[in-house]
Amino acid sequence: MQPSNLPTVYSITEDEIDLNDLLAKITLTSTGAAAIFTGMVRGVTSRGDAHETEYLEYESYVPMAEAKMKQVADEIREKWTVIEGIAIVQRIGKLYPKTPTVLIACTAAHRDTGVFEAARYGIDRLKEIVPVWKKEVGPDGQEWVEGDYIPKPGE
Repeated sequence: MQPSNLPTVYSITEDEIDLNDLLAKITLTSTGAAAIFTGMVRGVTSRGDAHETEYLEYESYVPMAEAKMKQVADEIREKWTVIEGIAIVQRIGKLYPKTPTVLIACTAAHRDTGVFEAARYGIDRLKEIVPVWKKEVGPDGQEWVEGDYIPKPGE
């Protein structure tokens, strides 16, 4: 099957992430493995300055973010040619602790074909290049959370 015919889903949404629906969309009759990563809102952060989070607010410029998500999916297909399906979904809006915020899923015929590494690459690249902004709100105030990546012209 040509890469252009393989199932790829990417979206920015305010709705709950429906794992069963996404898996149905990226699974082929030849699929035997799915590696799924889901980012969650933490109510307590122990890394760095320990603090509580009441909720997170995610914002995005959707057309640009979805174009970058497609880029991430294309990069996965280039690096792991055995990947069958890819789903990349980012939630925006006000999200409370224990809520999924992002999901990356990759499917393949077998688990030992790089499907874990492909999903890991997908979440790392999403965090690096997809323009989604996060504001953390806690009992001590609020602040925008900055990443390390600064895009270069043309990226």
